[in-house]
Amino acid sequence: MRTRLSSLALTVLLGILGLGTVFPFVWMIISAFKSNSEINAADQTFLPKTWTFENFLSIESKFDFLRLFGNSVFLAVTITAIVLYTSALAGFVIAKYQFRGRGMLMGFTVGTMMIPWAVTIIPRYTMFADAGLQDNYLSIIIPAAISGFGIFMMRQNMHAVPDEVLEAARIDGASEVRIFHRIVLPMSTNSIAALAIFQFLWVWDDYLWPYLMISDNANQVLAVGLTTFAGQYGTDYGGLFAASTISVLPVIIVYIIFQRRFVAGVASAAVK
Repeated sequence: MRTRLSSLALTVLLGILGLGTVFPFVWMIISAFKSNSEINAADQTFLPKTWTFENFLSIESKFDFLRLFGNSVFLAVTITAIVLYTSALAGFVIAKYQFRGRGMLMGFTVGTMMIPWAVTIIPRYTMFADAGLQDNYLSIIIPAAISGFGIFMMRQNMHAVPDEVLEAARIDGASEVRIFHRIVLPMSTNSIAALAIFQFLWVWDDYLWPYLMISDNANQVLAVGLTTFAGQYGTDYGGLFAASTISVLPVIIVYIIFQRRFVAGVASAAVK
């Protein structure tokens, strides 16, 4: 009886915390269907008194939403694909190959995760500005191409790949490149899916670095574009809510696609 009560209390508590987390997001979506006069009214209601799609229809006429959206999709997909490959490759090498300095290399990789990101902003900005890469997507892609978290996560997963399978492939004459692509990667899909969600979300929400490096509005990302939209059209909250609602759709879609493998991957990494 006590166990059931404890389980019920925990479920209720988690439900309340979940509602508290989701409520602002739901409010944003519903407010996207309200007129500005209703949003700014002193007498607020949860559901719109009059539903309108004007906020969604007028987004493109107020700022270059589709272009910024496409820029963000391009960068998020490109960086995520690069990070997945480099993390899996580095994790495989560190986990399955014996060489001098392997432990030091892994310690250095984990150490990079402990350095506050803000500490590296000025030297990183100076380095890319001196290299002439300002207002260039390479300045966004190159710093994110190697992920300490991704290498650590994939290295933990690679330990679960049986050495006997790799040795059998080598005996059959498979090269190391073939072993990695045909055996190791298919056996690591859960961790790859989990890392893909994390990395896509981080790139999609990144604001400060693109703001510093990209000066051409046509090449800017959506996260920065939304703040510009809010500053220039500060009273058009309906349009801002509508643009924000559309901007979270790619993250939700990616999560839905990889949801099952994401949970399995996170659980596997936690066990390791």
